Amino acid sequence: MNDFYGIDESKIREYARLAVRAGVNVQPGQKVVVRCEAQHYAFARMIAEEAYTAGAGEVVMKYSDTVCTRLYYENVSDEVLTEVPDWMGESMNYYAREKAAFISVSGSNPEAYKGLDPKRLQTRSNLLQTAQKEFRDATMMSLVPWTIIAVPQEDWAKKVFPDLSEEDAMRRLWEYILKTVRIGDGDAVKAWEEHVAFLQKKCCLMNSYAFEKLHYKNSLGTDFTVGLAKGHIWEGGSEKAGTGVTFLANMPTEEIFTMPDCRVAEGTLVSALPLSLKGTLVKNFKLTFHEGCVTDCAAEEGEEALKALLETDEGSRRLGEVAFVPYGSPISAMKTLFYNTLFDENASCHFALGRCYPTTVAGGENMSEAELSAVGGNFSVNHVDFMVGTSDLAITGILADGSEVEVFRDGVWAI
Repeated sequence: MNDFYGIDESKIREYARLAVRAGVNVQPGQKVVVRCEAQHYAFARMIAEEAYTAGAGEVVMKYSDTVCTRLYYENVSDEVLTEVPDWMGESMNYYAREKAAFISVSGSNPEAYKGLDPKRLQTRSNLLQTAQKEFRDATMMSLVPWTIIAVPQEDWAKKVFPDLSEEDAMRRLWEYILKTVRIGDGDAVKAWEEHVAFLQKKCCLMNSYAFEKLHYKNSLGTDFTVGLAKGHIWEGGSEKAGTGVTFLANMPTEEIFTMPDCRVAEGTLVSALPLSLKGTLVKNFKLTFHEGCVTDCAAEEGEEALKALLETDEGSRRLGEVAFVPYGSPISAMKTLFYNTLFDENASCHFALGRCYPTTVAGGENMSEAELSAVGGNFSVNHVDFMVGTSDLAITGILADGSEVEVFRDGVWAI
């Protein structure tokens, strides 16, 4: 057996090539930073080879290991936990200034940090995000090309397919991932071009309405109204980086998304799928909003992790993204819970708590934080997607004159 559990290695190679050529669209001489789990080294090497073939000037590998990271959290003192040497921030900020392309390979145990103190996890995450602010700003504002993809890991595969052997679960997860990124049915790059064109048509449709608010309702208990930022823009599929090249931030992606007005949100949102939050699963949770802010929360499992997120900063209690995904999307049609936001968010309409994407409002990439705040933009060290879409979700668009338009009916597009 090869490193890919019997999957045709040519398909894995095509996946690596797709991430390089379409995901971040590597340019001649450009630096490329690859972040992944150490156990994914074989796939990471393929990415490096494909990047150099595409003309990359340098490929920088940044490996991590959730097992060692868990040991870190279990054993270090609070003093060590809060130490962030300058090089940790600069190691990413430098490459952001160099206009590097960033490829992140997701794929770890969704419960890697289960049982750990969520406040310690959140504290460390906040410090690292602050230290790497230049890098985070560059990606959130699309100043540099970046993409997130995923490859299987044994604990993750067994979580998704608990009735299969580890070997069969890994093979099945590989098959599902390749299907979600359109590999195996002809020219994947061409398939992505057609898919992006479809998503951008939906963006044009939503932009033509310029809704002021959206109202959500379903049988789970969601009954929620959210405002949209003045001058908001719906985006989806590919984006254009500040370097001028197009890229795909997420592979797979089935969503179109925009900026909510973080000051306008009323009612209750009920989760449709579990959320893997820093290695802890948060299940069956509910968020209550008033005047844009989460005022109450509850979860059947993982509530402390959810509260730790909400307590991070003021922006973590407000929304930074609203996204549409029809319930019948290809990933939704798989009827599989991936326990990984990259996939689950593309099976369900969702929101994000925390920081907004400046590019989703007219002229946002050139606005200061104060100017973005004035139109309803949200700021936080966090950006956490959570899923609310169901087969009976209804979404109504409300125009400035108060008239209403049915946008989603029974979880799918109505316009």
